[in-house]
Amino acid sequence: MEIRSFSVEVEGNRLAGEINLPTQVAAPYPVVVICHGIPSGRPAENDPGYRPLAKRLAAAGFLSVIFNFRGCGESGGNIDLAGWCRDLRAILDMLYTRHDTDKSRMSLMGFSGGAAVSCVVAANDRRVSAVALMACPAEFSFLFKEEELTEMIARAREIGSIRDPGFPGDPQAWLAGMYAVRAEEAIGLLSPRPVLIVHGTDDEVVPVEHARRLYARAGDPREFVLLDKTHHRLRQVPEALQAAEDWLCRINDKSEKERESDVKNRPER
Repeated sequence: MEIRSFSVEVEGNRLAGEINLPTQVAAPYPVVVICHGIPSGRPAENDPGYRPLAKRLAAAGFLSVIFNFRGCGESGGNIDLAGWCRDLRAILDMLYTRHDTDKSRMSLMGFSGGAAVSCVVAANDRRVSAVALMACPAEFSFLFKEEELTEMIARAREIGSIRDPGFPGDPQAWLAGMYAVRAEEAIGLLSPRPVLIVHGTDDEVVPVEHARRLYARAGDPREFVLLDKTHHRLRQVPEALQAAEDWLCRINDKSEKERESDVKNRPER
């Protein structure tokens, strides 16, 4: 496995990330872009984040990508969910220019807020071939309440997700941008691309009812994995990661066979 750091500039913000290249298979590689959630605090010093997952997927044969959205980790800027959608599109743009990526197999694997962003971006970007939604909110009004906007901004400033003193210039517009990221309205546009929904019954942040709402609105092919007595942070749950990896391997293998069949059955000129 080979790991390469990269950076992408989006609207004046430098996004930092890593590409994990598989070494046991030949290029072009199927791609998985891992999208983190909204930070609830400063990361612990001993927390490896999503690096173990990226390495795991690279070992399974995927070119796996991790990066920080604006306002998070080593990336610049201030947290802004509407901006996160533009960040993810820029990551896809970068990957689409690489010679070693399989343009027909570009999957997103999002966690919590990153899952909602993944769903919204994929709904309007046909370059995305499949989406795995891990503990995904159907919408955000339950989590970010208008009457708590001042406290929310203060908390984001405290944990380092808002860095600039004058941000947000218009708090109401900033909150409206969060409300506009509605996975429940976007998920129906993913079909016929595969979608996986993974959620825990004891999720203390995003109630399991959100997963059921998403599944009801999704088109086929769709799958729902409900994990008993499981909480919100699914990147720390082996069963959740195994379910997602198995699904990614299965749908990407199927896509490859279908492409081979298309080539064999293509009429000669």
